[in-house]
Amino acid sequence: MRLNKYIAQSGECSRRQADKLVQGGSVTVNGSLELNPAYQVVENDDVKLDGRKIITGQLSRTILMNKPVGYITTMHDPLKRKTVMDLIDIKERLFPIGRLDKDTSGLLLLTNNGDLANLLTHPRNKIHRIYQLEIDKPFENWEKRKIAKNVYIGQKEWGRGEIIEQKKNKGRTTVLMKLYEGKKREIRRIAYRMKRTLFSLKRIEFGPIQLDSTLPGAYRDLYESEIKELSSL
Repeated sequence: MRLNKYIAQSGECSRRQADKLVQGGSVTVNGSLELNPAYQVVENDDVKLDGRKIITGQLSRTILMNKPVGYITTMHDPLKRKTVMDLIDIKERLFPIGRLDKDTSGLLLLTNNGDLANLLTHPRNKIHRIYQLEIDKPFENWEKRKIAKNVYIGQKEWGRGEIIEQKKNKGRTTVLMKLYEGKKREIRRIAYRMKRTLFSLKRIEFGPIQLDSTLPGAYRDLYESEIKELSSL
């Protein structure tokens, strides 16, 4: 089995993240530094990540969290800020599938299934995400067309999204925007370029999984029906 897949199946991270860990010098095999994600792990190989032995074979588990504002999406934070891992208390070692920034709330999936994480986050699979934005005024039709085509968002990057609904409410506008890629802070950068004030941002859908009545800061295991939907992607 390839080293990156071995690490992903242990529940440490996705396969793409495993590539970065290996190439960054965090992994040893039988006491020697291994920088090749394609290294073939064989039976009785001693694989360690940052000095900690990797154990495979645990049962797959995926949870849905309603992430509150104020928590960063990472496993560990050297600055000791609050992370989403502070909100869960379970025995399995889970990691976030993708990320929501500190000021974004809503649907976040955490898993120990590296293949699932890779499926949901790899750009070639075009798994959609839907976000709810609260902004100062609605987008005009020409602006919606521009966002759907391409908006320059800085740092030699272009953002793109589909405006699927807009509703005015007490001087503000609630917008539903669908994305198929996950560039860093993409919606915030689109809103800035389109000269909109963004008051809040919440993810409400990730592929077939929708945010439900789970309270902010709480989490639950995926239902069997949701697992089947993910398996069919």
